Amino acid sequence: MFGSMENKTKTRITKKVVKFVHPFLLEEVASELPAGDYTIETEEESIEGSTFLAFRSIETTLFARPQKVTQNQPQFWSINPEALEFALASDAERARLIHADDVEVAVSQPVAQTDRGVAPKQTPAAIVYCESNFGAVDGKTANGLVRQSEKYDILAVIDSQKAGQNSGIVLDNKPNSIPIVRNIDDALRQAGTVPDFFIFGIAPSSGMLSARERALVLRAIDLGMSIVNGLHEFLNDDAEFVAASTLAGVELIDVRKPRHKKDLRQFTDRIADVTCPRIAVLGTDCAIGKRTTATVLTAALNDRGLKAVLVGTGQTGLMQGARYGVALDAVPSQFCAGEMENAVVEAFEGEAPDVIIVEGQGALSHPAYSTSSFILRGSRPNAVILQHAPARAHRCDFVQMPMPTPASEINLIELFGDTTVIGLTINHEDMTADQVDEAILQYETELSVPVTDALTKSPDRLTQMVFAAFPELERKLIATTH
Repeated sequence: MFGSMENKTKTRITKKVVKFVHPFLLEEVASELPAGDYTIETEEESIEGSTFLAFRSIETTLFARPQKVTQNQPQFWSINPEALEFALASDAERARLIHADDVEVAVSQPVAQTDRGVAPKQTPAAIVYCESNFGAVDGKTANGLVRQSEKYDILAVIDSQKAGQNSGIVLDNKPNSIPIVRNIDDALRQAGTVPDFFIFGIAPSSGMLSARERALVLRAIDLGMSIVNGLHEFLNDDAEFVAASTLAGVELIDVRKPRHKKDLRQFTDRIADVTCPRIAVLGTDCAIGKRTTATVLTAALNDRGLKAVLVGTGQTGLMQGARYGVALDAVPSQFCAGEMENAVVEAFEGEAPDVIIVEGQGALSHPAYSTSSFILRGSRPNAVILQHAPARAHRCDFVQMPMPTPASEINLIELFGDTTVIGLTINHEDMTADQVDEAILQYETELSVPVTDALTKSPDRLTQMVFAAFPELERKLIATTH
């Protein structure tokens, strides 16, 4: 006969060393920890009632070597083991991507020789703030940066309402590598380090920071991030922001801030010297996808072998990396046409392009915005592509204003701008794929111009729209490929 067995809980401690290639953050640690080796100590206890000896973790502690910390920091921290594994995985993924980029460059290009032997600078990393607005109208800056950014490597988007989702799925139902996170702390944990830039990705009609947003920007500065600001409220004019950034040693970049008035340009008609076609992408409303369509069109033309240059006219296009342009809605009206003209002339003289694409702003028929008129006057486009949202019932922020029809906007543009609308592009918000197809057929019949959706249809339809209006571009392309 077997006697009773007394259960006694056993404990054990295991140790391992982990290596971080990059500086990293953990929720339980107040500041960023440097790259290097760390000892992980795990205390475990036996599981009672198990038929075999098994253990479960009860505490995980990270130990830093003395040279890894300052005198004001503790030598060890009790941490969440899942957070540690996530930080290690993020660190390994960053190292893998950097290695892959290095291998690709080494294979595809000869080693670059520079006067000082300085390696090419990597694209700076950034997180984008878009609380409660990602994928919506006022989140257009964040939306644009997620879709395309040459200037910044976007690591995460902050929007607690959509946290845990993939930003590409939210925007276009196509997954990407940019997660949506709950707050700035989650963004830093996701990145595994403090990014170079904190980008304010909301474009409210007020153009101003709320009290909560102001506190968040100050915290980002305190954490060591430079700020990219696209609002009409200029951080460099605010003593508190200037003092905080000076103390932290970071930059404040006010994308919309125009040059000093004495340096602004007036219209001179130098636009007449620009001999390549100029195509403006205008719209029937604000925040309707003009910049996105202009970006897709420019990329499609370049992919086919033409040299196309995009001239930006708003803060998002400039943040994305447009090399030529001006945030037109922040320029005094007396100089708007001249600044627009100058941006196009600079693009023509600096790049010698085959075609220039000009990003539109607002809508010519919209009483709240004047920028479309200055774009038409300053760039004097040879042609216009019009962007329209068939399912949008009223103007953004103006529920009492019904949307104009494409036909009425086309008539106004052609009369005011002495130009020709060569095609219509669809914003498919709140539309099914079948409804988009129906709208394309309807508008092609009604307007007698080609119609497409820049995001859901082949970019070939966009380039054919351009080639139909400017056959000399297609002839040049054919000549250079034979």
